[in-house]
Amino acid sequence: MRLRLDKFLKVSRLIRRRTLAKDVADQGRVAVNGKKAKAGTKVSVGDEIAIQFGQKLVTVQVLSLSEVVKKGDAKTLYKVLKEERVNS
Repeated sequence: MRLRLDKFLKVSRLIRRRTLAKDVADQGRVAVNGKKAKAGTKVSVGDEIAIQFGQKLVTVQVLSLSEVVKKGDAKTLYKVLKEERVNS
């Protein structure tokens, strides 16, 4: 199974809304496996996603994919590999 990047970011609650996830990806602030990614990029289990939130860069690994997940289970979809501050 593969899932669109914007959909995964919303379902995993890394980003609250799909439209915001799309905007962040289209601004070039998201990378999948080291490459800049657009909202429609397909993600698979095992992929690494790096997201820049202002001064913070968060890298996560995709553990599982789901179209719908309960709020309490959202964190089971990914594992945070690292969080670092970025100086722009």
